[in-house]
Amino acid sequence: MAILSSLRASRPTLSFEFFPPKNNLGSEELLETVNELGKLDPAFVSVTYGAGGTTRERTREVVQRIIQDTNVPTIPHLTCVGHTKSEISEILSQYSADQVGTILALRGDPPRDQPNYDREGDDFKFAGDLVAFVKENSNEFEVGVAGFPEGHPETQNRLTEMDYFKSKIDQGADYICTQLFFDNHDFFDYRERCNLVGVDLPIVAGIMPITTISSMKRMADLAAGSRFPAKLLKRLSVADGDAAAIRQAGIDHAIEQCQELIEQNVSGLHLYTLNKSSATREIANALTF
Repeated sequence: MAILSSLRASRPTLSFEFFPPKNNLGSEELLETVNELGKLDPAFVSVTYGAGGTTRERTREVVQRIIQDTNVPTIPHLTCVGHTKSEISEILSQYSADQVGTILALRGDPPRDQPNYDREGDDFKFAGDLVAFVKENSNEFEVGVAGFPEGHPETQNRLTEMDYFKSKIDQGADYICTQLFFDNHDFFDYRERCNLVGVDLPIVAGIMPITTISSMKRMADLAAGSRFPAKLLKRLSVADGDAAAIRQAGIDHAIEQCQELIEQNVSGLHLYTLNKSSATREIANALTF
């Protein structure tokens, strides 16, 4: 199940991201969500991978279930930090057997219980190493990589950031899926910077609606450097603590983001669902492609 042809089509794609639940009940609830959102005809869905490979088996189980129970192309995230080449080869063989045609190659974070983790002895130090390994050892997979419209959190110099990014692309990446952002100016600037360094790949925009103030604070903690534009903050302020009004303000902002991106010829929209269908469905149903 490959997706590159869809991303290169004239019509922007719609896709969704899920994470592997911690138990069987959560898995069944997730399948219900996937089936519900499947009615929106997504080009693909993706499934995340825990820090240090901590959800390796659960990620694969979810990918298998979605492929078996739906007709939606499913992309597993694959992080390389802490993995050996042998382990990555085994994972790729498993996904090949599962009829997975695309992966999202990421460096990933070390296990949370190892704050002083040293990557020096790892087989893979950067996401580009993983991209190169996949392309050198298999011709079965399309490979996506992450993009950072607001800048990579570990990059001190924005002038050299895109040079490092270009080196990752040159290892054989096929498309880019961005981290979440809330101001489309950041995305448009990022797309131009990609063009300036000769990166001409489909760029899928990552969008996450704010539905509660606590979720916004979590996003700020998890995605260091996340920028919340004044227009969004004003909307949330007008809601004045009313939960329903805050949720609607966040959804309205996401809808406006997505519609403008569509009008500016984005390759695709990738909605971070947090394994829930309601807000995602509201956003998708409001869009005109």
